[in-house]
Amino acid sequence: MSDDSLTGRVRRYAQVGTTMAGLGVRLAGEKYLGIEIDRAKHAADLKVALGGLKGPLMKVAQLLATIPDAIPKEYAKELQQLQSNAPAMGGPFMKRRIAGELGPGWRSKFADFEETAAAAASLGQVHRATLPDGRAVAVKLQYPDMASAVEADLKQLKLIFNIHAARDNAIKTDEIYAEIGERLREELDYEHERKQMDLYRLMLADEPAVRVPEAIPELSTKRLLTMTWLDGRSLMTLSDAPLEVRNQAAIDLFRAWYVPFYFYGTIHGDPHPGNYQYREGGGLNLLDFGCVRIFTPSFVQGVVDLYHALDRGDRELAVSAYERWGFQNLSADLIDVLNNWASFLYGPLLEDRTRLIDDARGGSYGREVAEKVHEELRRLGGVKPPREFVFMDRAAIGLGSVFTHLKAEVNWYRLFQDIAGTFDAEALAQRQKSALEKVGLTTP
Repeated sequence: MSDDSLTGRVRRYAQVGTTMAGLGVRLAGEKYLGIEIDRAKHAADLKVALGGLKGPLMKVAQLLATIPDAIPKEYAKELQQLQSNAPAMGGPFMKRRIAGELGPGWRSKFADFEETAAAAASLGQVHRATLPDGRAVAVKLQYPDMASAVEADLKQLKLIFNIHAARDNAIKTDEIYAEIGERLREELDYEHERKQMDLYRLMLADEPAVRVPEAIPELSTKRLLTMTWLDGRSLMTLSDAPLEVRNQAAIDLFRAWYVPFYFYGTIHGDPHPGNYQYREGGGLNLLDFGCVRIFTPSFVQGVVDLYHALDRGDRELAVSAYERWGFQNLSADLIDVLNNWASFLYGPLLEDRTRLIDDARGGSYGREVAEKVHEELRRLGGVKPPREFVFMDRAAIGLGSVFTHLKAEVNWYRLFQDIAGTFDAEALAQRQKSALEKVGLTTP
């Protein structure tokens, strides 16, 4: 019997609930009674509990681990180790699920269909198949009852935030929670993901090194997505490759993320290493378009303005950029703290030289800086990041971590100038509107 049963899900959620309840009691004791807890041990226990889930809470955990100081560092360290891998649906159950999406004669639509899942992730599993015309395709099938699982997971996330906020208010998480909730609910709609995949094929059409799967609309529904199969291996396996290979992989990844952002106001919101592959002989495959964030031209203008503000030491322009993003009640001290964090993120883009992305530090990308920023934010009473900031910040940290792993030595300044050096918000608005209309998406 499949463990997708209600009983199986209840058992898994009970395990997480018990772990979270125990954390709440321990943190309350630490705050009010001075009782020290072993956070490292409890974080490891939480990772074990989360790792057994087949559901979006695992994806949320990975996301939280990339937002500096949204949760304690002990938990971030453990949650970063979670893999988007879950037990696959059994054969008979999987066939019933596909028949429910494509009809009882679904098997005749494929020349070949591998019943064993090629990959199993947080929201669904992927099967390799072949179309009658010979094209290899990936068939992504959503697990059952994911809508209810998302809502249950969001309740768990709210509990995590509330527990942490009771002890530490440096980062106010209201907008982070709202943004994560909206993106997770969007990921349930595979028709929406198909349009976002079409958008990325359009935006990256002039980037020969980057490939995006092509959706097969006639074999896709809201809970099943069929797309062309792309062969490649994890970018994270390149750590021992020659420097020129690692450098080119980093350049391809940089362009795959930031050409869409600076030309169309769009960013891939899930910088998980499993979402990009290295092709033998060179080139990058970009995968998984369920979590995509589309920004207003004004927000992107703020990103560019902040770059110039840091480059010139223009404090007024920096304030204007933060306000474009949606930060409010900016005191002089808070601006200083935000500038410290921004200087770290923009640092590699401001130096016209070949360098490692994080050549001044070792270990977890940005952790030392984040801890200092966190201390200052707590002293100042905390900050409430705007919703739009969440995935922009996550992308910078997630990509920086991959570039650190690759040990790439690149002139990041030149890369940035090639893409954003002639930024024009009005031209972006026109390109964005045209592209979104072509694929059937709405402007932000």
